[in-house]
Amino acid sequence: MIHSSAIVPEPENIGEGTKIWHFSHIRAGAKIGKACTIGQNVYVAANVSVGDRSKIQNNVSLFDGVRLMEDVFIGPSVVFTNVKRPRAHIEQKASFLPTHIGKGVTIGANATVICGIQIGEFAFIGAGSLVTQSLPPYVMALGSPAKIVGYVCKCAYDLHPGERCQQCALNYEDVAP
Repeated sequence: MIHSSAIVPEPENIGEGTKIWHFSHIRAGAKIGKACTIGQNVYVAANVSVGDRSKIQNNVSLFDGVRLMEDVFIGPSVVFTNVKRPRAHIEQKASFLPTHIGKGVTIGANATVICGIQIGEFAFIGAGSLVTQSLPPYVMALGSPAKIVGYVCKCAYDLHPGERCQQCALNYEDVAP
């Protein structure tokens, strides 16, 4: 389903069952997986890939170099960058830095992700956080700059030493260092 107000020049690069809502722009060359939801006013640049079953909420721009694996949730108004030190008078398209978002990651509303980092699978980034460095899998990171405050399972429940998630049976010791 592609809303009539969306701009999608290569619909063949959109996976089956994906929904693209009002005023979104998916550039030629972008790849969007199956069963994704692309919210209102989302921009996806040409050199971006979005994995199956991912959800991009309203007012998000995925710039060149962003790679989302499958089952990623991007909250409303999340910001991604692609240049570390931008200047209007300096052309830097050749130096865009890649950003890799692992399987099952959640990034809360209004968070900012600085380019050139990796966020490990099933990490959970709190709303409004500023992610300035790579993060390992299964961490809960909050704040500005984002700091690891704990660990979460695939279900997003907090994991504590000696405990196992009641839903997915993941042990704290399986994910924490």
